Amino acid sequence: MASAYLGVPGFLVLLGLWVCTKLVLYAWRGPQTTGTRLCGPPSPNYILGLSSEIMQSPDMSLVYEDWAARYGPVFEVPLAFGRKKVVLTDPKALVHFYSSERAVYVKTESDRLFIGRIFGRGVLWAEGDMHKRQRKALTPAFSNAAIRRLTAVFYDSAYKLKSFWDGTLESTSDGAAIIDVEEWMNRIALDSIGIAGFSHDFQYLDGKQSPVTAAFEALGVDDMDLLTKLVFVLSFTFPFLLSVPTQRMRLFWKLRQSLNVIAERLLANTRREKEGGVAEELTDKSVIGLLLKAELADELYMTQEEVVAQMNVLLLAGYETTSISLTWALIELARHPEMQDKLRKDLSRFSGTDPTWDQLVSELPYLDATVHEVLRLHPPVTQTLREAAHDDVIPLGTPVVTPSGETISSITIAKGTTVFAPIRCINRSEALWGPDAKEFKPERWFEEVTAPAKDLLGHRHLLTFHDGPRTCLGKSFALAEFKAALSVLIRNYVFDFPDGPETKIENHLTIVPRPKVAGQNGAKVPLRVTRVE
Repeated sequence: MASAYLGVPGFLVLLGLWVCTKLVLYAWRGPQTTGTRLCGPPSPNYILGLSSEIMQSPDMSLVYEDWAARYGPVFEVPLAFGRKKVVLTDPKALVHFYSSERAVYVKTESDRLFIGRIFGRGVLWAEGDMHKRQRKALTPAFSNAAIRRLTAVFYDSAYKLKSFWDGTLESTSDGAAIIDVEEWMNRIALDSIGIAGFSHDFQYLDGKQSPVTAAFEALGVDDMDLLTKLVFVLSFTFPFLLSVPTQRMRLFWKLRQSLNVIAERLLANTRREKEGGVAEELTDKSVIGLLLKAELADELYMTQEEVVAQMNVLLLAGYETTSISLTWALIELARHPEMQDKLRKDLSRFSGTDPTWDQLVSELPYLDATVHEVLRLHPPVTQTLREAAHDDVIPLGTPVVTPSGETISSITIAKGTTVFAPIRCINRSEALWGPDAKEFKPERWFEEVTAPAKDLLGHRHLLTFHDGPRTCLGKSFALAEFKAALSVLIRNYVFDFPDGPETKIENHLTIVPRPKVAGQNGAKVPLRVTRVE
């Protein structure tokens, strides 16, 4: 290695010179060209723009909402080295943006580099015809028939958790215990996606450790250091900075290695089972079985690298998003005990049995309302960031005024322009959802969604699962798992905060933001848990 010959100081000097040279070359290219000039917040400086403020804000959705109120539902935000992004909160503009996502709006270079490094070149990374082919190969695994069959797996994991919690509560003098529910929601989510998707039990609920669970746990504890924050701020303009081995990036790389080892092992096991005729029906209908079929199909052909990448994406997505949503549900229900009681009453007719998949979908209105209110208020994926591959014109539902004073009802987007949809902001916007938009209110779903929120075309007028050709493939899977697990927890336990319902909740940034009780080291949410009388 160079550092062995030059010593650490000399190596760092050369590394610094290399980075500076790259920065100068990138900056020399200048900021991207723009189409329509839009109003927006001023840039505090050329080097960082507003990137630092965006990164450090405890709730950026409030900032975007304030900017939309000041500058209109479509505005521009200055980023590092003179770059800008166009921010969309106008429903008509968002419908056009998401419906054009495959053809016009593609992932930025920095996002694709990050996704490729962490997950591989799977459906999350792919664009164009490659994305269409990979998505088509995966779609049958998430049909209604497939989810109906897998619902039993979700219940099995939930009852496994129940057996552990019951043992903990029996050992206490008052039948109550302080439990870090986030840790347990992580366990239930990983075991469920492992069994349902890949016929593999991680045994995380049993406390079994593996390289992938260790990597997940490290991300849940580790906070971003200053260098990592700087790299993420500048990587949008200088994607090569994602190669800098910061503490957080090393954890991400370790996670990728762990996911690859597991994915390749599961693939090898499933191939052996299929060759031996063992569990053929199960493997044919599971995600992993469909991926193996895609390896052999001419139309949907996937390489070994692509198959492993799909498994990485599905493992991580199934773990992160469901565990976060379940944790937020328990937080909100602990904050609102009267709503917790209403949900328990909605589920009371299922004392000796569990709701079927069909009942989870259509016969439990308060459960459905609670789940969708959690997804509205706390979307696990908080934003969509894309780059225009071609020039485009985006229509507006509400006209905006340009810096020159002209009122316009559409905007021109030049090729290379970055376009941004702040999902968390849109889901919580008072302009779209009314004055109670930031309140947890399941009852809002008993009424028809009204304008302007009804003009959004996502699932239930939410962008939580995105929209258009890149709508989340696992939406039905996630909803079924969420509802099944929550129904078991609420029927059996009462949740409240040890320090009262006003306990402050903050965000802890892993791959996506996770909730944490303020003052906790890492993503932890301790709640007081007691049995239902």
